[in-house]
Amino acid sequence: MRRTLPTILLLGPNGQVGWELRRTLAPLGRLVTAARAGADETLDLLRPGEARALLERLRPDLVVNAAAYTAVDAAESEEGAARRVNAEAVAELGEAARKLDCPVVHYSTDYVFSGKGDRPWREEDPTEPLNVYGRTKLEGEKALAASGADHLVLRLAWVYGMRGSNFLLTMGKLLREREAVRVVSDQRGAPTWSRFIAEATAQILAQCRAGGGFAFGDRRGLYHLTAGGETSWHQFASLLADRWRSACRVEAVSTADYPTPARRPAYSVLDNDRLEKAFGIRLPHWREGLDLCLETPGGAA
Repeated sequence: MRRTLPTILLLGPNGQVGWELRRTLAPLGRLVTAARAGADETLDLLRPGEARALLERLRPDLVVNAAAYTAVDAAESEEGAARRVNAEAVAELGEAARKLDCPVVHYSTDYVFSGKGDRPWREEDPTEPLNVYGRTKLEGEKALAASGADHLVLRLAWVYGMRGSNFLLTMGKLLREREAVRVVSDQRGAPTWSRFIAEATAQILAQCRAGGGFAFGDRRGLYHLTAGGETSWHQFASLLADRWRSACRVEAVSTADYPTPARRPAYSVLDNDRLEKAFGIRLPHWREGLDLCLETPGGAA
């Protein structure tokens, strides 16, 4: 008897992580995408009840939520929209998924931490978000856990890729157009290629797939998923200028000299030991990821 492929519902398929997930999740089941536009199903997470209704209608075997309100500075003046997408909609997803016995993969952020430390942040470390984006993402984490749904929360940091809005693409434009750029040198993290995130997600799910569906069992919960090593935004930008042979000067400035509406954590390096112990997965060093990204078609400035 032929086994029916499990249905995987991917929310946010047009973002930098979601776009990569389209490819990596496809071999694991029947992939259905949902977004406000450019997807199989129409979904607006700003509208209460839409996420719940979609799950109840499709009854998927797995939900992967790559949708989020990620405009960090805009969130300071649009807190209601950020909370609706990053927290309230996630609570809806969790409640509906629990009733359907449907596991959920959800992505969060390093911005749940204060950034005041000097060692990589562990999952059990106290959270202290500095901005609206971080607070609403933390609320989403807690709402999903409280829902009782079988779930994984994967915290990401400094994500970049060849799609969407991110530091790599912004710097590519500025290094072409300007004689000099000012880049913050006192914030540190691990730049992480979106493709690595999508591939690691698929590896995790492949391990958990059993009986035609997915179940996380005693491995459910919270994990950090970032590249190895660390750098500053200034060092990252300087390396890009070198790789692209740009004549643009990359000038180092402090966070205090480059004010933004939302405060950023100074130290965003995450500890990935829990992920490796549970799933045997550890992402390569951030420089290796950048090399591979820049070698892909369209990877040059």
